[in-house]
Amino acid sequence: MSQGQQGHVDGDDRYSTLLNNSNAVRAVTSAVEGTLGPKGLDVMLVGPRGEVIITNDGVTILDKMDVSHPAARLLIQVARAQQEKIGDGTTTATVLAGALVQEGVSRITKGVPASKVVEGMRQGVATALQLLRDRVRHIDGLDDPLLERTVYVAGRERRDIVELIMEAASKAGLARLKDPAYTLADHIVALENAENEVFEGLLLRQKPIYNREAREFHDARVLVLFDALEPDEMDEEALTTEAGFAQYMDLRKQFASDLAKLADLSVKLILLEKGVHPDAEQFCLDHGIMVVPRVSRAVLRQVCDMTGAVAGRRKALHKDAEPLLSLMGRTPKVTYDERIERVRLACGGTDERLVTVIVGASTSEVVGEAARIAGDAASALQAAITGGVLPGGGTSELAVSYELERIREAQKGMEAFGFEAVSSALRKPMSQILLNAGYNPLEKMEEVRAAQINEGSDSMGIDCDSGSVVDYETAGIVDPAPVKLHGLRAAGEVAAAVLRIHHVIKMKDLGDSAGI
Repeated sequence: MSQGQQGHVDGDDRYSTLLNNSNAVRAVTSAVEGTLGPKGLDVMLVGPRGEVIITNDGVTILDKMDVSHPAARLLIQVARAQQEKIGDGTTTATVLAGALVQEGVSRITKGVPASKVVEGMRQGVATALQLLRDRVRHIDGLDDPLLERTVYVAGRERRDIVELIMEAASKAGLARLKDPAYTLADHIVALENAENEVFEGLLLRQKPIYNREAREFHDARVLVLFDALEPDEMDEEALTTEAGFAQYMDLRKQFASDLAKLADLSVKLILLEKGVHPDAEQFCLDHGIMVVPRVSRAVLRQVCDMTGAVAGRRKALHKDAEPLLSLMGRTPKVTYDERIERVRLACGGTDERLVTVIVGASTSEVVGEAARIAGDAASALQAAITGGVLPGGGTSELAVSYELERIREAQKGMEAFGFEAVSSALRKPMSQILLNAGYNPLEKMEEVRAAQINEGSDSMGIDCDSGSVVDYETAGIVDPAPVKLHGLRAAGEVAAAVLRIHHVIKMKDLGDSAGI
């Protein structure tokens, strides 16, 4: 082998891990990039038993993919981080991360040290984030037309879902939507054979006992127990003695007295964290009391906040009527909806307003996808309210990429190559959207760039239907700023991690006691 050939092989070996990781990242990116934009298509996911999911939701695709490559798993973490923090923009974040990795690899394989590229990329991402923040348009209340357009874009132009989310936002209120502890998307329920609806209150997944006998109650008193509805417990060994059996009978009498007290206080709904004793079941059936057992503590706390109830233990039933009454809440209406097999608990008793968005469809596959779209729309709405919006379709990123180019020209040192990689990667979202719409990305992006310079605006983009240049902000094509900012930050972090990997070494089994 000649010396030149030897050098070529050494070079291949030097970058083999990097290229292997890059190829894995590229494979994952290609699975979702075709879904970007209004002309993006769907992906069919097929399970091991033949089950099928058809979706263009990035986080769903990535979460369901069978991925074993460690670098590919790192990329999937971008989507998960984006979903957990923002709830939308997972596809764009993944595409950006993939582009950053590809651009970084391109420069490293040309001889630029990986550490210099990574450092330059970090500087470039930080600068890009600041440039994007400077461009943010803030939302002025729930009536701001940009807010509805944001929901329309995130809701994939599904007018029925947009109307649902906007109605839910109106009923939840601006203050509630700005509360970091409140997530509107968590209150979206997908139900087969149901109609789209915004319900002011809670839907309980658990069925009431004897649900066929359950009636509709108005202005109902509510009792919440972090416990079971049953007599106080006693040691089984004590039952073998005469005194123990007498105590057991006293406890049963006490329990019967407690149940009678509930009936006297006109309790109509009892929610339990645990089960219910057969005697209590029959008593509640006879006295028209709806009992819902096995409700999670988190939901019980929501019920308490909404109705004004104070959760107690079973011993609270021993209290006199007046102290016991102070523990109860009220709801304007409670009923068991047989059509959707849920208990409906309406808001009332306090200022705490809870909103449930019911998304319905005829099949589980369709309703599941509709719920995912509604979740994206709800997350986009909250993100826009708290952090403002930016022109969508990759227009803001394109404008920032060219500004980064100008800054890069004044930089010294090899970190400039990493800075340059960020500039190139920021053009990927618009490039992919245009490609999915059937246009030549290079040609159309030059048209956009020229329009942005001539108009002095970062919101100029391409109409994916006509191919003409339009003002995205005027057309209402906007994205929540936090979606873009968090997505770019997460993409930069995972790209830096992938590019710094020199070797991949399999760890020994932790159960293996043998030495190295």
